[in-house]
Amino acid sequence: MPKLKKKKKVTLKKLPKKKSKNKIKIKSKILPKNNKENLLKKNTNFSTEEKVEIKKIKKQPTAKKEYNIKDFVVYPKHGVGKIIAIEKASIGQIEIQFYKIFIEKEKLTLTVPINQQSNLRSISSINQINKCISLLKTKPKIKRTMWSRRAQEYDQKINSGKIYELAEVVKDLNKNKDIIADQSYSERQLFEKAYERLKSEFEAVLKISPEEVQKKMDKALGRDINLLEAE
Repeated sequence: MPKLKKKKKVTLKKLPKKKSKNKIKIKSKILPKNNKENLLKKNTNFSTEEKVEIKKIKKQPTAKKEYNIKDFVVYPKHGVGKIIAIEKASIGQIEIQFYKIFIEKEKLTLTVPINQQSNLRSISSINQINKCISLLKTKPKIKRTMWSRRAQEYDQKINSGKIYELAEVVKDLNKNKDIIADQSYSERQLFEKAYERLKSEFEAVLKISPEEVQKKMDKALGRDINLLEAE
C-alpha cells in the first residue's frame, strides 16, 4: 500500500490588537471629602436647565428722627421753626401723635403728624453754614432764559428746604449798590424771601443776634450795609 503523506501543521500568527480610538484613559483623582459632597449636592439639587435666582437684599428702612421740645427744625415751605409741644389726638379709633411747630418769622403754628415728619429736617451744622458763606462769596450765575421760567426755578429752590439751594438763590439774585436799581419787584421779593430764610437758619445754628448774622451775610455777598439801611 502506498504511504500516506503527513499533513503539515499550519501555525496562525496572532495579529496585534488594534487600539480603539474611542477608549480614553481617565486618570482618577482623589478628592477630599468636602469637595465630593459639594459635587454631589450640585448634581442632585440643580439640573442644567434650572437657573439660580439671586435675590437682592433690600436695605432696611432708616429709623425716623425723633425731635424734642425746643428743638429747631426746618419745614421746607415755611423755613425754620421751633417745636413748642408734642401732643396726641384721637381721630375715630386711631391715636395720632404730632409736633406743634412755631414759625417765628411768619407768626404761624404748624401741626405736623410724627408719621409724616419726612417733610422736616434738622437745622444745619456749623460746617454746612461755613460752606454756605463760601458759596455766597462766589460769582452769581447769570441765565439768559425768560424771567418767568427763572422765577419758577428760584421759587422751587427756596421751597426745597435744602440750605445750599437757598444760598444759591441768595447769591444769584444779589445785587450790589451799582445795579440795585435794575432789580425788578418780583426779583426783589424772591431775594428777600430767600435771604430771610437763610438768615433765620444762620441765627438758629450760630446762636448770635440777627444784626450780627446780617453783617456776616452781607460781607460775604459784598453788599453795602449803609445802602440797605437807607432803603
